[in-house]
Amino acid sequence: MNRRDLQAIYMLWLRQMKRFLRAKSRVLSTIIQPLFFLFILGFGFNIAVFPGMQGSYINFLAPGIIAMAILFSSMFTGVSVLWDKQSGFLQEVLVAPVSRLSIVIGRTFGGATIALFQGVIIMVISLALGVPIVNIEGLLLTLVIMVLLSFTAVGFGLIIASKMHDIEGFQSIMSLILMPLLFLSSMFYPVNVSLPKWLLILSYCNPLFYMIDGIRGSFTGVNNVLHPLTDLGIILALCIIVLGLGSYFFNKSEA
Repeated sequence: MNRRDLQAIYMLWLRQMKRFLRAKSRVLSTIIQPLFFLFILGFGFNIAVFPGMQGSYINFLAPGIIAMAILFSSMFTGVSVLWDKQSGFLQEVLVAPVSRLSIVIGRTFGGATIALFQGVIIMVISLALGVPIVNIEGLLLTLVIMVLLSFTAVGFGLIIASKMHDIEGFQSIMSLILMPLLFLSSMFYPVNVSLPKWLLILSYCNPLFYMIDGIRGSFTGVNNVLHPLTDLGIILALCIIVLGLGSYFFNKSEA
């Protein structure tokens, strides 16, 4: 990768940052929606007792809300690709004397940075609400998992956006995919033997389950099913696969 490709990566990353910071409504909406779930569900169900759950419900819910904030923010990377297709900007970028890989990397880094920023905001708010952390090492592992989650979500958005041309259709498809994944991810309830067997199997087949379980295990240290390092290995493999597919489909797409 030459100097021109590195410049392209930086400029595309910087463009994503500027567009995000200038869109005040986008900043507010992607933060307020997870906060709505955190406050209303967290405190509303705080008196509920789920089989196999340790501690208060808001402590159980917070890792899932962090993941949800990252996922919802990552959706805008796919939307921005479709906007650039319609405006003609993407065509201009694709004919520039830089590799398509650098274009993919720049967009991915930009989308992942924004998603990670919003996930960190929800994490800080969770800590302010009294959600405990295991230790500093666990907090660092949580940040690593959040980084991988943001890259994976952005890569998935690129895959969908590369195959579509209208923003409304993209948003509908993403909502259709994300909502079942969220409900099957252990975000709202513990995944254990108390669930029906078919629901347990679906949860274990859900990639998002390992991401939330990893954040829960490294962040709060309770209510996780697998060891956080096991979750980390699975998430890393998923991240590599999804980013590879996202890069492939983006390279094959036409502006």
